[in-house]
Amino acid sequence: MKIAKSVNRLGTEAVYNIFAKTKKLAREGKQIIDLSLGQSDFKSPQHAVNATIKALKDGHHGYTLPNGIIECREAVTRKIKKLYNADIDPERVVIMPGGKPTMHYAISFFGELGAEIIYPDPGFPIYESMINYTGARPVPYNLTTNKEFLINPKQILSLINDNTRLLILNNPHNPTGSFTEKKVIDELAKGLINFPHVTILCDEIYDRLIFDNKEIPTFLNYPDLYERLIVLNGWSKTYAMTGWRLGWGIWPESLIEHVFKFCVNNHSCVNTAAQFGAIAALDGPEDHLNNMMQEFNIRRKLIVDGLRSLRGIECSLPGGSFFVFPNVKGTGMNGEEFTDKCLQDAGVAMIPGTAFGKFAVDNVRFNFATSKENISKAIQKIDKILK
Repeated sequence: MKIAKSVNRLGTEAVYNIFAKTKKLAREGKQIIDLSLGQSDFKSPQHAVNATIKALKDGHHGYTLPNGIIECREAVTRKIKKLYNADIDPERVVIMPGGKPTMHYAISFFGELGAEIIYPDPGFPIYESMINYTGARPVPYNLTTNKEFLINPKQILSLINDNTRLLILNNPHNPTGSFTEKKVIDELAKGLINFPHVTILCDEIYDRLIFDNKEIPTFLNYPDLYERLIVLNGWSKTYAMTGWRLGWGIWPESLIEHVFKFCVNNHSCVNTAAQFGAIAALDGPEDHLNNMMQEFNIRRKLIVDGLRSLRGIECSLPGGSFFVFPNVKGTGMNGEEFTDKCLQDAGVAMIPGTAFGKFAVDNVRFNFATSKENISKAIQKIDKILK
């Protein structure tokens, strides 16, 4: 077979390779503490589960509109109004089967030979993968220039030229756990006013997972950018609904027709009953989220203190998400070597920084959305092999 060259330009996520290794080792009888996956150990809210079951019992078994049922889109706009006091037309909301389709479609709209797309490095690997697939030139902005991995507006704006089509942002950030505060995002948004030819894709999937009661710096705070702003969000992280495959995108009115066509050609529509569960999650009580964040805060301190106690490891305190991204250079190993040694010798799974870009050679990503017992055991096991 002769397949299209573009297919060979697609990348993947190393987390699935690590996941396969952990399963293989587990089958061989090795005890593995898995701190690699990008999901929490919390279950989905029961009221969302109940609403989905009710929808099935009520007969909601058929196709829906490709952009999602109007009730679900309206629930998204209600939540946005409540959280950010922003008025969004539900016609600009598209319900997606997860967060990735919004990335896929947005990058496909603007990526082609001769175009440039700016993205974070380290960053979610699908950004670069999709840019390469389209044939556009990937232009990374290096987040390792400061230990907190914060967005630098001047650095990003300096990368924009006449060929720049799309700027990808992610805050709070995967894999580093960094959180760039609103005053910095204000500066970046103000600077972007001077580049009307650049569309912005803002990945805000971790927007509710922010520590220390900091303000959520959503790009929905900047109506002047709405005509070229795409916001990605969803239910996976905030509501612990990763396996439901539910996300939403907020799009400029001028792109809705194109998004609709992509939905028709790709996935037709999102699971009908699940959308009713999604409405219940948005409209229902937030005890589940509050309890989850209280627990994450405890686990965050536990893992950061633990990593800082280990020889040769530096670790900044994450401001959002449920990841830490320590530098392991002081151990005498780079991130890939450290990851492999920890998995093979300590039975602790994590992701090397190079899985997220070329600049994070000396970093690794831990997920601390697991039990305190697992975190403590993982630190002890790593300490043992380092000694």
